[in-house]
Amino acid sequence: MSRHTLPFNSRNLLKRAGAQKTTRDYYDRQTIYAQGDAADAMFQIQHGNVKLVVESPRGKQAVIAILGPGDVFGEGCVVKGSLRKSTATALQLSTITCVKKEALVRLIQQEPEFAKLFIAYLLSRLGRVEEDFVDRLFNFSEKRLARILLLLTSLGKEGRAESPFPRINQQQLAQMVGTTRSRVSHFMNKFRKLGLVDYHGGAALTVHRNLLKAILQS
Repeated sequence: MSRHTLPFNSRNLLKRAGAQKTTRDYYDRQTIYAQGDAADAMFQIQHGNVKLVVESPRGKQAVIAILGPGDVFGEGCVVKGSLRKSTATALQLSTITCVKKEALVRLIQQEPEFAKLFIAYLLSRLGRVEEDFVDRLFNFSEKRLARILLLLTSLGKEGRAESPFPRINQQQLAQMVGTTRSRVSHFMNKFRKLGLVDYHGGAALTVHRNLLKAILQS
């Protein structure tokens, strides 16, 4: 790694906030903030999952992210006068840490190490946005679904052979992929028959990393 590289570990970001952060529990399906609200804080998930949804003026919704432990969201609050661009909702009982905008800006201005961590986070987030954009432009929906399954289980990041899947239905997956629910159902059945994923009835979904990698590399 180059000495100029800014390594980023999301779990370290808000540790430096110390007493300037608060933590609370959100119950299943509870709204953390709504699209159009004043952006007044940044959040980090300690336990559970959070869904980010964007809604068009005509009422059409798109799931733009499913976040898990360690993930940060709401960082747009540092922009003066900014409003929330999406709605954040807990997908299960979730423990979430919050740092208010004023404290966050003060930390960035007064704590160089925190500022470095925050810049590293923004760069990592920008890289993810670029990957998602390229994925939408050049990959078919089957590949997009496979990539999203890997991202949701954090397989590429954690290096585990397999990982539990956050609670999410096929309609939400379809919104993330940019296709129909029937297409997602078709691909999921195909993945299961090929041994790429395991799920039976209401049982949790398990994603197998090495087999899914074959699809992503095809």
